Amino acid sequence: MTNIIAVTMGDPAGIGPEIIIKSLIEGELNGAPVVVIGCVKTLHRILALNITPRAELRVIETPSQACFVAGTINIIDEPLTDPDALKPGIVQSQAGDLAYRCIKRATAFALAGEVKAIATAPLNKEALHLGGHNFPGHTEMLAQLTGTKDYAMVLYTEQLKVIHISTHISMRQFLDTLNPARVQTVIRVADNFLRRVGFSQPRIAVAGVNPHAGENGLFGDEEIRIVGPAVETMQAQGINVTGPCPPDTVFMQCHEGLYDMVVAMYHDQGHIPLKLLGFYDGVNITAGLPFIRTSADHGTAFDIAWTGKAKSESMATSIALAMQIAQE
Repeated sequence: MTNIIAVTMGDPAGIGPEIIIKSLIEGELNGAPVVVIGCVKTLHRILALNITPRAELRVIETPSQACFVAGTINIIDEPLTDPDALKPGIVQSQAGDLAYRCIKRATAFALAGEVKAIATAPLNKEALHLGGHNFPGHTEMLAQLTGTKDYAMVLYTEQLKVIHISTHISMRQFLDTLNPARVQTVIRVADNFLRRVGFSQPRIAVAGVNPHAGENGLFGDEEIRIVGPAVETMQAQGINVTGPCPPDTVFMQCHEGLYDMVVAMYHDQGHIPLKLLGFYDGVNITAGLPFIRTSADHGTAFDIAWTGKAKSESMATSIALAMQIAQE
């Protein structure tokens, strides 16, 4: 199997095109085995603004045609419907549709073994929906495209790794749908993922739902009814998992090395500590897919799109991590 990484453009009206060029030209990824899937005309427009290093765009049709040399970006053209009408920093249906088509094409390459992993630039959910693709985000889209049932979002830095029970749903829906089976699934996905990336004996902590993990039922009983029994079930299956743990301390305990990963109950419970401690180098990973998928851990940043202000560290880290894990 090839070790080529596919990078998808994301929403072309955001910072995706800019940070892709910067990532692949500025540092250690210059000449790396990466193929970009996106709109060639949009990349040319970015280069013409002189906000990124100069690069040669080499248009190819399949990953096998790529030639990896410094200063050159291999790109498989997935054109916008009307490239000249694209406006930076604005939600547009054609941009959302392009983001979906790039993911769909990259997924097909990965499932066929033509690329080893996918790194995705950020998309805009409103634009995605305007483009006719009603997914909450990358994670759910990739799960459907690959037929994956057991999956979860991972936020990854060297010091802190977080996996989520739920992500893009309301707090009310989270509380109404939380169940032991989902908690068990995510613990299992976490254990498998950690082993895949090199942890021979993973140590997993599960955060509680309520303040102080419920304080023995004083502040809520989800820990007693749902989380605790799920943890005990997975312990009985041989997984080294602890919990439910007080959410206000468990993330720092993981950061300091007591655990290898924290299972967060809902989106902000996991995202806030991760982004506080690793905003610029955090990577978003979809665990449970038949291939590795990483992503920059930030949004499309429409307010600074196409201005040269976007930082590329998270995008570059996500590509490098995809390459690293793909070689495991």
